[in-house]
Amino acid sequence: MTHYPPVSLIGVPTDIGAGHRGASMGPEALRVAGISRALEERGLTVVDRGNLVGPMNPWLPPAEGYRHLAEVVAWNRSVLDACYAELALGQLPIMLGGDHCLAMGSITAAARWCREKSRKLRVLWLDAHADFNTSVITPSGNIHGMPVACLCGLGPRELTELGGSAPALKPEEIRQIGIRSVDPGEKKLVRDVGLDIYDMRYIDEIGVKRAMEEALEGVDADTHLHVSFDVDFLDPSIAPGVGTRVRGGPNYREAQLVMEMIADTGRVGSVDIVELNPAFDKRNMTAKLAVDLMESLFGKSTLMRE
Repeated sequence: MTHYPPVSLIGVPTDIGAGHRGASMGPEALRVAGISRALEERGLTVVDRGNLVGPMNPWLPPAEGYRHLAEVVAWNRSVLDACYAELALGQLPIMLGGDHCLAMGSITAAARWCREKSRKLRVLWLDAHADFNTSVITPSGNIHGMPVACLCGLGPRELTELGGSAPALKPEEIRQIGIRSVDPGEKKLVRDVGLDIYDMRYIDEIGVKRAMEEALEGVDADTHLHVSFDVDFLDPSIAPGVGTRVRGGPNYREAQLVMEMIADTGRVGSVDIVELNPAFDKRNMTAKLAVDLMESLFGKSTLMRE
């Protein structure tokens, strides 16, 4: 059984980068669904750091291609500082979002920590969307559609240089899994950049097991795994509590296998749970499923395995 460092839960209650209101309620929904207790039952030591605070969502139209840029920067700086502080203490930060723009802060923190420790970083981006828009190609200006581009150095300087230098991430350090909605402009961009994308068609063709083996290839004892889990990765029939539903995602069993195979590496070092929107949920079922999947990510399986 993998021995994990103590876990720190960091609530980030904002929907600043999203196109729908409500992801700001995500952290509380995950707490109500029992995330602390579930992880403690896995044998983990869990400390809940409470919620970060930041600017209110002004709900304004885009300015020069970006909605709420200054507020997005403020929230992500807080996330970066909080996640980096936990890593420096030897903790395993789990960011309870909030929308997916916040991954810029958490992943920049992981990247900085890895650079300082001379460790390899591998980001697993579990999502229905590639999140590789820029101000030029975005249909909406919503920054939750841009974090991967910003992390790879394509975006406003305030976000690409969040950690002091750009880019935070090289395209070869990220694997995108479950993708099934890519905007027209994004399609060319992700191909030009060479992003490693395991979309749903590819997963359907070769199966979850082989896709995950490929996505995890090269992960070793020297690798820090960051799992950025957008709840809309899941099929909306099992996870209705998201703002941007896209049919055709992984079912319950496929999602469990994804998490179990990541757990088998024993290398998970930081996690995001984002885009949970209780306003669209039914009796908190999506939050409960997210907690269930976190148990699998930290080693819960049907039988004891070698």
